[in-house]
Amino acid sequence: MNLLTVFAHPLPNSYPAAVLESFVAPFRAASHSVEILDLHAENFDPRFTEADHAHFWGGPVPSEIAAMHRRVERADRLAFVFPVYWWGMPALMKGWIERVFTGGWAYQYGKGVEDRGKAPLNALLGNVPTVLIGIGGSSRATYDKYGYAEAMRTQIDVGTFAYCGIKDVQSHLIFDVEGDHNAPKRAEGLELAADIARSFMAPDRVARDAKAEHFKAR
Repeated sequence: MNLLTVFAHPLPNSYPAAVLESFVAPFRAASHSVEILDLHAENFDPRFTEADHAHFWGGPVPSEIAAMHRRVERADRLAFVFPVYWWGMPALMKGWIERVFTGGWAYQYGKGVEDRGKAPLNALLGNVPTVLIGIGGSSRATYDKYGYAEAMRTQIDVGTFAYCGIKDVQSHLIFDVEGDHNAPKRAEGLELAADIARSFMAPDRVARDAKAEHFKAR
């Protein structure tokens, strides 16, 4: 099994980095292939460039984006580990999705650019099992009170991944990680990340359908 984990945090000794290591450890212990796409370490530019815009309208794929496509295509499992900023992904990770999930590769309307806005959507990404782990400073009660977790699932699980064909996606949040008083919760979060990994790579894992679950819950 080939696992590609996309990670966004600037500090290698941070708590999100520890969550990342706890998540990938069971895969390594089981001798699976693990590739970490550390967006900060690789100095990925999240800005949508003129070349990206030209590709959006039918031009060639920028070479650095084509290389990212190949890395995603090699994966049997996808994971995203990130700190929650303003109730969503960091700009760096969102920018990676905006640049990498391109028309003609992740999705397409009709036969191509000329059918955009006229023909139905075709999701082009295979249904690669995908897991998201967000690390939040706020409490579960805060997320529940305002519906932040549901909003994130709607935007990311359904509006991004299922839109492109990845319906087998599930998201997890690790809550209350700020401050020395929350050290026990941070330890629990590391255990949770490892448990998520073991379930995610299990041979008898049951595929999810985030889009169907979304509509069923409404």
